[in-house]
Amino acid sequence: MNTILIALAVLPVLILAYVVYRQDKVEKEPFGKLLKAFLMGCLAVVLAIGMEEVLSEFTPQVPLLRGTYTGFIVAGCSEELCKLLVLYWAVWKSKEFNEYFDGIVYACFVSLGFAGVENIGYVVMQDSYIDSLSVGVTRAVLSVPGHFLFGVMMGYYFALAKFTPSKRKEYMIKAFAVPMLWHGTFDSLLMVAEDLGEGVELVTGGLLILFIVFDIKMWKWGVRRIRRLQELSNKQKDEQDSLPLNPFDGFKWYV
Repeated sequence: MNTILIALAVLPVLILAYVVYRQDKVEKEPFGKLLKAFLMGCLAVVLAIGMEEVLSEFTPQVPLLRGTYTGFIVAGCSEELCKLLVLYWAVWKSKEFNEYFDGIVYACFVSLGFAGVENIGYVVMQDSYIDSLSVGVTRAVLSVPGHFLFGVMMGYYFALAKFTPSKRKEYMIKAFAVPMLWHGTFDSLLMVAEDLGEGVELVTGGLLILFIVFDIKMWKWGVRRIRRLQELSNKQKDEQDSLPLNPFDGFKWYV
């Protein structure tokens, strides 16, 4: 297995993991918990492949419907559902999940674990070295950052669900639905454009332009949500710091 290709597949994942880790300003998460979230994301690939195999059996053959179904249902629905399930299992009840921004950190590590395994698979399974390089570069620019942003979206609502008990059900639904819809749109625009083939260059070009606009919008949305949860975490810390000290903290009563 070529070292350069593996590095090409893994490096963007590690860079984005470091980026989101640095954005955790209030209290860094322990390495063990981050590693667990990342490995759970790797495991989610296996679960998603099983779901995708089943859902692919119902793929329509009409080009426009095929790309849309594959983007939203086969990829978006199965992958985001599996990521949310392992995210919940890994950190929901953890004492380390104690501030708003933790939701984005853990969700991004799950999503990047998923992206890393997926990326290695796509890169190494190509027929030629040039094809592997091309796929690796393309996915480094598009797919891995896409998974990162889907993680931001999931983590945003996952954190709100954790710290807003009165709206927990609503936010948990959004933790799945929002990244699934964005993921589906992201994939569908590319898949439909590729599926249409020759003779409709104007439509294909329009879809690619629409994809670029959509990608920019995703980044703006993601950055705003990162900043919003950073603000909530800072406010959360300020409120905790303002609480009066308990003089009996650490004192043991013996009967």
